[in-house]
Amino acid sequence: MRQLAGGIGAAIRDERRRRRWTLRELATQAGLSVSHLHEVEAGGPASLLTYARITQALGLRTEWQLVDPRRKDSGGRRDADPVHAAMGELEATRLRAFGRRVAIDEPYQHYQFAGRGDLVAWNVDDRALLHLENRTAFPDLQAAYGSYNAKRAYLGTELAARLGVRRGWRSETHAMVGLWSGEVMHSIRLRQESFASVCPDPVDGFAAWWAGQLPQSGTSSTLLLLDPTAPPGGQRRTWIDRDALPAAKPRFRDYREAAEALRAVGRA
Repeated sequence: MRQLAGGIGAAIRDERRRRRWTLRELATQAGLSVSHLHEVEAGGPASLLTYARITQALGLRTEWQLVDPRRKDSGGRRDADPVHAAMGELEATRLRAFGRRVAIDEPYQHYQFAGRGDLVAWNVDDRALLHLENRTAFPDLQAAYGSYNAKRAYLGTELAARLGVRRGWRSETHAMVGLWSGEVMHSIRLRQESFASVCPDPVDGFAAWWAGQLPQSGTSSTLLLLDPTAPPGGQRRTWIDRDALPAAKPRFRDYREAAEALRAVGRA
């Protein structure tokens, strides 16, 4: 048990340092004391609730597996979340085809708020920014809203300063991009007003980026669903917006079916 706690503590410490958070910043976000967090990182035993609070504060997902150490992994290293990775790959491929600058898992920090943008694209000359938050499921809606809202509020300002956009972005487009699955559609339909509050705007800004154009001005936040198995440049529709949800059919039943479909087309 001590060895397990030590491994978890080291992983938490490494992730905190990678994000350049102090002990106090993470402790505050997780609702713990600094001394308790220090003990956890040092390998001291902690409750499952404590680990869950820390991983949620870091924007991570806690998973437990029983693994026979005598078995070798013959498949090589794979993406921890192949569906999420495929969504980012499809988006990056499309945007880079139009000559856009694209960054994946882009870090940012604004005082006590820190995180990473799943996909960010920009054009400095036209002062246009696109930020996509990819979601394969919504196990914790409040955490999803909080993470997305923090990026909407601070990511653009921090990137503008870093890239030398002195007058800030003329257009700033944010989109929460869900997997086009029945599981995700069910979550959205259950909380329609909540999603409409977080993502209230039409999809015009995202649609412009997707078509190789740039929005002229304004800040928007929108919701859409994406099929990561759609062939690049093909005739099959790749995404739908919230307005299409009532009549739309899911492309996949759930995450597992999407992962199987990606393996079938060789993208996982």
